[in-house]
Amino acid sequence: MATRTTSGTGTSRSLRRSPVQATSLVVGAVFVLVGVAGFVPGVTTDYDRLAAAGHHSGAMLLGLFQVSVLHNLLHLALGVVGVLAARTASAARSFLVAGGLAYAALWVYGLVVAQDSQANLVPLNTADDRLHLVLAVGMVLLGLLMPRRVDLNAAHHP
Repeated sequence: MATRTTSGTGTSRSLRRSPVQATSLVVGAVFVLVGVAGFVPGVTTDYDRLAAAGHHSGAMLLGLFQVSVLHNLLHLALGVVGVLAARTASAARSFLVAGGLAYAALWVYGLVVAQDSQANLVPLNTADDRLHLVLAVGMVLLGLLMPRRVDLNAAHHP
């Protein structure tokens, strides 16, 4: 729970995030961390082979997921959107559902486009494809199932 003091009055009021807002904040923060990690040698193996974009990037996040500068920047941008969306329950829900649907489309794209194709701009490999499916299902389910309201009874009973 976050607390903010109203300026000049000395009173404070509680600002509580709904479960869907907290989820959006956590998912967004994880994407920011993943985006940053993609630029960290050691966390990203073969960092010297990091390309701006395309299937020819040889850098691998955690030695498993093929990344490029574009891929890392997309993770960072998605993360910032998730953090900002956490401000309201409806924006948080929209971020999770729309982000999940985007990952579903990216999963299908990864299955259809050959890994060595010029159309593989992000880049995508088999591990990325599998992760995109998990993210798609997880984000959509979280967006649809997480409560959009704060349980006020839980706030008064520890």
